[in-house]
Parts: sequence; structure tokens; C-alpha cells
Amino acid sequence: MLQGVERLDDLIGPRESGLTGATLGEVEAAVDAVDLARLAATGGHFAAVAREGCTVRLARTIGLPLRYFVAKRHHGPYLVVSDRIDSIYDYLCELKIGWQFDPLYTRMIPAHHLVEIDQVGCPDPNPRYHRFFDPEIARGPREVEAAGADYVRAAYDAARAWIAGVPDGERIAVLFSGGVDSGSTFLIARKALADLGRDPNLARAYSLDLGGGADAAQAERFVRELGLEDQWERVALDGATPDLEDAIATIEDYHPLDVECAATSLLLLAAIRDRDPSVRFLLDGDGGDENLKSYPLEDSDLTISSVLRNPLLYQEGWGIDAVKHSLTYSGGLSRSYVRTHAPARKLGFSAFSPYTTRAAIARAAAMPFEDWFGGDAGRLDTLKAEVVYAGVETLTGIKMPVFPKRRFQEGAGGAYRGWKVNKAWCRRVFLRQWEERLKAVWAPFAERVSGNATPTP
Repeated sequence: MLQGVERLDDLIGPRESGLTGATLGEVEAAVDAVDLARLAATGGHFAAVAREGCTVRLARTIGLPLRYFVAKRHHGPYLVVSDRIDSIYDYLCELKIGWQFDPLYTRMIPAHHLVEIDQVGCPDPNPRYHRFFDPEIARGPREVEAAGADYVRAAYDAARAWIAGVPDGERIAVLFSGGVDSGSTFLIARKALADLGRDPNLARAYSLDLGGGADAAQAERFVRELGLEDQWERVALDGATPDLEDAIATIEDYHPLDVECAATSLLLLAAIRDRDPSVRFLLDGDGGDENLKSYPLEDSDLTISSVLRNPLLYQEGWGIDAVKHSLTYSGGLSRSYVRTHAPARKLGFSAFSPYTTRAAIARAAAMPFEDWFGGDAGRLDTLKAEVVYAGVETLTGIKMPVFPKRRFQEGAGGAYRGWKVNKAWCRRVFLRQWEERLKAVWAPFAERVSGNATPTP
């Protein structure tokens, strides 16, 4: 075993989005020192990596994906780190060791954890996980109005911090369905811009309409009721069909609802990019459903009890110690936020959702859901609207229009039922895409370098 050699290739570097409470350099130092209290004291999003000898440390929040792959070189194991599976693969191919790669052997850092990996080999020990976000559960206000005020204020503070980092005069595109989360995000963004001394009309809302879309119709009603028609644009793409296979390649995942959402997003983002090539910044309301548990139980194998007794289920999945936890993908929104991040990055946007931040999640976790629901799963359909409506009114004085909840891909209209897919199909496509890419490096006579081969000068 060679000592003192580099055991880390970080292909992406440290990143932040709306970070508050520390500089990115201070976050890196906290990761290196396993200073969980320092990480916990920050707001916004970060992803950072540090190395000390043979130990590599990685940490992230929901908004910035971070994954790694253990490769073997002549000096032993080392980590290749990136935000995407394919970038790790491409890098290993450049080193002629792409034959070592399997996409399902990449590992996603679970959100809200610092992970330590000792690179010693024969075999490498399991990673050590340290949680740096541990919100109080059901300890907040009992009144919906007060809880909503706290929640929307946290989202506003996060949005304002992110917008403060956007150059003054730059436009901000808001993905807007007219629903509770996107509607509140639009109003929060306008208030944040005004409070920063900027023009609130720099935030422009866009709604996708694939033909008869319910979202576009309610979005039009929303802006008309508030006199904001000039700051809204209907993106009409009648007859367009989302490219599901491209979405799978983009998000590198096969969960059908995320694939459908990403495919629909790619259509909308491409249209925004064509209409306004200069816009770089993007806001959406992703995370709002997870925070307020606003998902129909009939779409899953969950019960109201499992949702209430696992407070961060929708944000983190079942947890890192659970049988159902995916090492390749993490869980919950920690996994699925790639449906927002990857399409935005592909089309040149810097995306942010204030509802994915730990401050907003903590305010939601503090809500007394068990008392409010009283065992009635029907409250899942109405509670989010009540909470956010009250919060927006307290923050802005605006009585926000409220409409029935629906998924983005369904609300976009068109022939959604005609391209709705299941997990088996998505997984087959995912595996086929990677099988085609791996043929060259897995072939018997493909050019490759043994992990024991010493590089020549």
C-alpha cells in the first residue's frame, strides 16, 4: 500500500446555492473537521468534499446532488466525485479504466449528512454517516395561521438570500402552474426583489400548455385576479409530446413520476431558453408537496400512520439504515430533486426552490400534523393550501388564489394519459441506455488499463 498519494478526484468542486451563515470555504473547512454544528448553522444549499490522508469526507443538502464511485488504481482505491453518473463514467474512460464502472455502483450522498469514507482497500470499510440536520418535530405553533406565517417566512428568507446573489437587473424565470407552491414562490420572489430595492417585475412566470392544460388556465386566473398578467407568459406547445427517454438520460433515474415531471420540464425550459436566451436564473416551488405531506396515499404503499411517524419521509426517504434505502439514489426529495436540478443545468439555468431549504423543512417538521389530521387522510388534500395561503397573506398582505392540486405533468395538458409510464418501462430504458454505453469498455478486447498498472511518465 502506497502512502501519501492522492485518493480523490473531485470533478465538480464545492458548490453553493443561496448559502447563508458561512462562506463556501468555511463549509469546506467544516466538512474537513467534521464540524456538524457549523454545517447545521448554515442556510441554503451546499455540496462539499474534503480529504485527510486516506479519509474522504462529503456532505450535501437537497438542492445540490453529490455522488461518488470507488475506483482502483496502482496505489489502491480512490474516489471519483461528481454530481452526475455519466461524468464519472466519462472520466474513468479517459483513464482507460471504464471497464471498472457500473452505474449502479455509484453512490449518492444522502442529503443532510456528512459521509466519511476510509480508502484503505481489501476491502474498503463501510462509510460512516453523520447527520447535521435534526429538526424538532411537532413543537411549533398549533394554529394553522401562525405555522403558515413561520413556514412562508422561512421560504421568503431563503428566496431573498438566493436572489441577493443574482446580479441586479437579471431576469428570473419562475416555473408557474398557478398552484399553491409555484404561486407562493412567484409572490415571494416579487416581494424579495422589492425589498432588495429591485424591480419585482424581474420575476417572470411561465406556464406550460400542451393543449387544454388545466395549469395554464388556472395560472391565467391567478395572475388576472392579482393584476399580474404582464408578468406571465403561457408557453403553448400544442401537440408536443415529452421525450421520456431523454428525460431518463437527463436525470439518470427511472422513478416514473420523476421521469414524467423531468420530461415535461425539459419542454418548458427549452421553450423559455428559445424565447429568452439571456435568462440564467430559475425559481420553482419544488419541495412544497413533500414538506406539507401533500401526496395522495392511493398512489403509493404508504399509510397515514407511516407518513406521520416518519417526519422526514418525503424529504429523505426511509432513512440511511432502512432496507429500502437506495445507496445509488438516496431517498425522498434527496433523490428526486434531480428532476429539477438536471433539466435546469442541461439547459443552462441555475435553479433554486426556497421550499427545499432546511429552514423551510424545519418549519414544516415543527407543525403538529398528527393533531391536525386526526387520522383523516382527507386532510392531505386541503392542509397545504390552508397553511401557505395564511403564510402568504401574513407576509405580503395578498390573498393568494388557491386551486385544486394536480401534478405538473398532468396539469400541462395534452395527451398525458397516452405517455404516462410505469417503473418497469423506465428501468428497462435506463439499463438499455447504459448497456449501449458500456459495450465499448466492457468488450473483451477493449483498450483498458489494469488497476495494478503503474502509470508511465
